[in-house]
Amino acid sequence: MKIAILDAKTLGDDVNLNIFRDFGYLEIHPTTSREETIDRVKDKNIVITNKVVIDKEVMDSAPDLKLICVAATGYNNIDINYAKQKGVAVTNVAGYSTNSVVQHTFAMLFYLLQNLRYYDEYVKSGDYSKSPIFTNLDKPFYEINGKVWGIIGLGTIGRAVGKIAKAFGCKVIYYSTSGKNIDPEFERKSFEELLSISDIISIHAPLTENTKNLITYDRIKLMKKDAILLNLGRGSIVNESDLAKALDEGLIRAAGLDVLEREPINPDNPLLKIKNRERLLITPHIAWTSIEARNKLINEIYLNIKAFSLGKERNRVC
Repeated sequence: MKIAILDAKTLGDDVNLNIFRDFGYLEIHPTTSREETIDRVKDKNIVITNKVVIDKEVMDSAPDLKLICVAATGYNNIDINYAKQKGVAVTNVAGYSTNSVVQHTFAMLFYLLQNLRYYDEYVKSGDYSKSPIFTNLDKPFYEINGKVWGIIGLGTIGRAVGKIAKAFGCKVIYYSTSGKNIDPEFERKSFEELLSISDIISIHAPLTENTKNLITYDRIKLMKKDAILLNLGRGSIVNESDLAKALDEGLIRAAGLDVLEREPINPDNPLLKIKNRERLLITPHIAWTSIEARNKLINEIYLNIKAFSLGKERNRVC
């Protein structure tokens, strides 16, 4: 079989992509532009893509294409209906990054909550060495024990975050964006009530018609002044202009974002121009990228191809 990996750079240089040579000829491309896609796919039987779009035009140019392996859980970059029409199988990988995303959720929280940037710079600047006392109380923080943690999107990741938050002594509540998720371990709330009573709010929902632009300026105004908002779902769930305005006005304590509406970030994004930069933490969509998660992802793709070659179904979308 002829296989092409279209955006290997998104998977990292520290994972073994050469295992796919077990199935035949392999091309590894660090990145692939729209203009390059057709040429790189046209004679392939199997394509592995993270974010490169495989649509009708691309599939029509590849008569021998049999399998598209999405190196992610979401597969919105694939024209699923046309793939089904063409008889092209599509597989994805679900659940590989749960532990990584959960860990990043808490890393972001504690960085913001405990003002770690400020205190690290305070010591390294030399100011601590000049202090007349052994400690510093310039930036007070609260404990999360006894606080209310609100989860928007109670899927696998949301539930895992809830269990750990509960272990820290939080009261965990949730809002189901689909209206379908029910978990007796946590208390379900309306969206407005969750916003108004939560000390910490973390978003772990997919982007749908129900979640797009879910967090706006008016809804941030419902939140507590000392609340922290974390978005590890999809960037367009939070209105970025509204969040920038709210942070500058001090409507909430802080926000942490691992996802943005446009990735990489637009240089004109208002979040890059806020006055109170210490209120905001942005990471470049890395929550899913622990070494363990990426190795699991590659292994699952390998098993998907192996199952396909044996005529079996595994993690098949269509």
